[in-house]
Amino acid sequence: MPIFEYRCLDCEGLFEILVLNSEEAVECASCRSKNLEKQFSPFGIKSEGGVSPSSHAGGGSGCSPVGCGCGVKS
Repeated sequence: MPIFEYRCLDCEGLFEILVLNSEEAVECASCRSKNLEKQFSPFGIKSEGGVSPSSHAGGGSGCSPVGCGCGVKS
């Protein structure tokens, strides 16, 4: 189920919402405005070290055994 992040253009509030239907009307959680901007939100997955960005999906990080400098330990 997709969770989307929005920014309200009226009150500048940021919030996440579970959207079950693409035709569902979304409104600001604070001021109920429909003047919203969808934010870019990379998904994360749970791994041994916690939540990782999608670029490190799967059991390993996809980086070389020596490391690539991204900060994620393989």
